[in-house]
Amino acid sequence: QVQLVESGGGLVQAGGSLKLSCAASGGTFSNHIMGWFRHGPGKEREVVATISPSGRNTVYSDSVKGRFTISRDNAKKTVYLQVNSLKPEAAAVYYCAANWHPLNWATSLDANEYTYWGQGTQVTVSS
Repeated sequence: QVQLVESGGGLVQAGGSLKLSCAASGGTFSNHIMGWFRHGPGKEREVVATISPSGRNTVYSDSVKGRFTISRDNAKKTVYLQVNSLKPEAAAVYYCAANWHPLNWATSLDANEYTYWGQGTQVTVSS
């Protein structure tokens, strides 16, 4: 059983930056693909980024590519999402999720493959 707790959300002006964190406990963090998702008002939940268990491979959605960076520190059991150049449409609750996987280079953009989810952290963008 993996527990995930996100932090780092808040109110930021358009064009600003935030660094979101997701701390894990329980389970073996380094055996899990990690992903960040977001759910904005009136929108479907969407994938933002994913990172392999080793941290070597990352994949981003087209909407955030070049502006967001996912990273992880397996020793600290934490995954991060650096969000830059925020746009008003990026306002959402951001969730991290974990998916155990035997291959340390694997990634996943499919929310249905993730077993464990955090409670989310709110990001609000003022224009």
